Amino acid sequence: MPAPSRHPTGRSSVAPTSLPAGTASAPWTRTAADSLADQGVDANRGLSETEATQRRRQVGPNALARRRRRSTWRVLIDQLRSLITLLLLAAAALAFVFGERLDAVAIAAVIALNTLIGFCTEIRAVYSMEALRRLGRTTARVRRDGIVRELPAAEVVPGDILLCTAGDIVGADVRLVQASGVQVDESALTGESVPVTKTLTPVPAETGLAERGCMMFQGTAVTRGTAEGVVLATGTRTEVGRIAELVEAADSGDTPLERRLERLGRQLAWASCALAAAIALAGLATGKDLFLVVETAIALAVATVPEGLPIVSTLALARGMWRMAQRHALVEHLPAVETLGSTNVILTDKTGTLTENRMTVTTLAQADAVWTQPPEDAAEDDTAGALPDFAREALELGALCNAADRGDGRSTASGDPMETALLRAASEHATPRRTLVAARHVVHEFAFDPDLQMMATVHEDAEGRLHFAVKGAPEAVMAHCVHARAATGDLVLDAAARAAWTRRQEELAGNGLRVIAVATKVTPPPLADPYRDLTLVALVGLIDPPRGPARAAIEVCRRAGIRVVMLTGDHAATASAVGRAVGLLARGERAVTPGPTPWSTATRRALLHATIVARASPEQKLRVIELFQEAGDVVAMLGDGVNDAPALRRADIGVAMGLRGTQVARQAADMVLGDDELATVPVAIEQGRAIYANLRKFVVYLLSCNLSEVLVIGSASLVDVPLPIHPLQILFLNLVTDVFPALALGFGEGSRSGMTRPPRRRHDAFLGRRHWLGIVAGSLTISAPVLAVFWIVRAWRAEDPAAAVTVAFLTLAAAQLFHIFNMSDREAPTFANEVTANPWVWGALAICTGLMLAAMWWPPLASVLATVPLDAGSWVLVLGASAVPLCIGRAHHWLGRTRRAAK
Repeated sequence: MPAPSRHPTGRSSVAPTSLPAGTASAPWTRTAADSLADQGVDANRGLSETEATQRRRQVGPNALARRRRRSTWRVLIDQLRSLITLLLLAAAALAFVFGERLDAVAIAAVIALNTLIGFCTEIRAVYSMEALRRLGRTTARVRRDGIVRELPAAEVVPGDILLCTAGDIVGADVRLVQASGVQVDESALTGESVPVTKTLTPVPAETGLAERGCMMFQGTAVTRGTAEGVVLATGTRTEVGRIAELVEAADSGDTPLERRLERLGRQLAWASCALAAAIALAGLATGKDLFLVVETAIALAVATVPEGLPIVSTLALARGMWRMAQRHALVEHLPAVETLGSTNVILTDKTGTLTENRMTVTTLAQADAVWTQPPEDAAEDDTAGALPDFAREALELGALCNAADRGDGRSTASGDPMETALLRAASEHATPRRTLVAARHVVHEFAFDPDLQMMATVHEDAEGRLHFAVKGAPEAVMAHCVHARAATGDLVLDAAARAAWTRRQEELAGNGLRVIAVATKVTPPPLADPYRDLTLVALVGLIDPPRGPARAAIEVCRRAGIRVVMLTGDHAATASAVGRAVGLLARGERAVTPGPTPWSTATRRALLHATIVARASPEQKLRVIELFQEAGDVVAMLGDGVNDAPALRRADIGVAMGLRGTQVARQAADMVLGDDELATVPVAIEQGRAIYANLRKFVVYLLSCNLSEVLVIGSASLVDVPLPIHPLQILFLNLVTDVFPALALGFGEGSRSGMTRPPRRRHDAFLGRRHWLGIVAGSLTISAPVLAVFWIVRAWRAEDPAAAVTVAFLTLAAAQLFHIFNMSDREAPTFANEVTANPWVWGALAICTGLMLAAMWWPPLASVLATVPLDAGSWVLVLGASAVPLCIGRAHHWLGRTRRAAK
């Protein structure tokens, strides 16, 4: 036996020669007997326990590669990866080396606080996601040594004979060797919302996954019939496993916010180094003491780096994360909260996302009559949707000719989605099955025949007559009918009548409905051929209905400048019908089918402008996302199936459904919607936009304040005067007057016009030219009054230099507090805006005022900060000078609004 090799996912695997000889690369092209021979197994006995154990050692457990959980240490280390945090660490180290231990300890405390907040928030999310990922473990029934055993699906090996019946989850990829009326729901794997009929017939090698009728795949659900198959692939070798490998390969990378903040950090690093070097050289050139030069450099480093930025950004994102959790959206990684806010393209799956993933009867039709189910909000006395006689009979026939586990005909019915839909429709609009069967008990059931494409049930009434209920594919049922129901009585189904019925069938199918036909006949005993001389009653149209809030959610996204594109593996006609129902597709527009890769330039252009992309494989979904990303779009992907997992991982943010979503999809996503509501996504987008606007607002505020400190220190260092602000006072300002107001800005509700503006472009800088101009202007209006009062008091009270420093310190602090009101939107009124209406702002001002008074009159703090008591004249200077930035800023806003209104 060859030595095991190491699988890319980390599991041991074996070379192909260690598997049974003759295994075909396309088993769906071979007969059942060939597949059994390939695996060296007898279908009646199965593998022996000894052989099964040996094979399990060779191929490993039947388990998918799990996305490795972020370890506790990794979550902790990730909190320190920010460049701004590294700058703070460098400043702390520099302060410690030159003996400024109090400064070093204070900076270290800032870093520790930020790390603790981020760690506690993200570790909670990690454990919450792990709880979701533990859902969905399955068992399997296999035949070994001639005995049927039930065991964990992880113990299934290639060559096992797997037995499945309605309601089972298929535990591996199998080639069918026996099948009786089998249908399988493969929507999680292929995106097809309609169960697929399975047979033993081989198909050509080029047949797509959704059309391989002789195969069943791991993770799909049997909805009808019984089947036996030989296991050909387990674990990572299955179709689901192949998708899982695509998921692992699809690295989403950093979020836009992380990239923007990293870019800002680099800019601040260069600015800090350049300023420190320039001021140090100027100090040495003017003959200043070396220790004073070093002290000034440390002060500049502290002043340049916004210590509050990591704390405030982390807390703002965490608050957004908590608010999203209250709206049933669980976010695993903090910056993902903001990513939705920068999204300009949403790619969404159809089944279970835009639709209910629950078949529903919507239309009952004859050649010349149609009944459509009324909307849910129709009035109870509305007669427009009154049920005609033919429709009532059709629903009752659909309920009688039914193989679903009936339950009460409503919520507890299970089995084939089409058949449960027929039971629900009969209970809601006609007569429940249990009432029908009580009057006409079941005599015989003819199971669905895949070759005939029909099934039938026979019922006996009180007079002993036999009533046949038949349903199936329209062309198959019509071929066995000789009459057709009509309002005037039964008519002969001649060529003209058949053509009319066929046109009606094509019309319903063109609207994206799945169409079946129901027929009947009544005969005396004995039991005869159920499919002979039937009377065609009606065509039944079914569809997976759109989710209620989907249309409104799509409209909200459009108003916000966000494109919503359906990306589905389903048929183009079905996808187009759903698209029109939710307002995604205008009448006359058509879905785009991508076709095989590589795509031509014309195909790529068509995909970039498409509203619906149909018949997309998992690999093609991945390529479509990359296509949009290459065009500069920020892409969110919504999905719930296994086939969506690679796309969820590759998108800038993947959003999975928590209730109906598969474990693989939830594992690949950044965000999980606990209520499966598409309407939650616009809420997340609005929250993300508000967070981004708040982040930028408080960054502008922080940098304005910090640059003013740089200007104050830099100006003093260029001439032979003491520093107006001591390094420890700067750190105190950055921790107090910066952090609390900035945090209040970060906790704001945001502008009400946030969802009426276009989204940001992927490559837009975090701060644009307008923001940098505002930062410079704001810092000048703060620093100029501070320097002015410093010179005034220094000349006025030359015998008390500490008084000048104290006045400069208090003026700088108060001016920064006043400056927060300049952070309102340019279009907002002067006195009634999102800043003045923010209760957090007023709370922050109260706290900062108290702390500044404590810095003056609480002896321990006053001693550390080297402040001294002031007289009344000095306080007048402080209050007057600190109001200058507010007055200038408000005047600038007013003039700007007036100028724009005049245009």
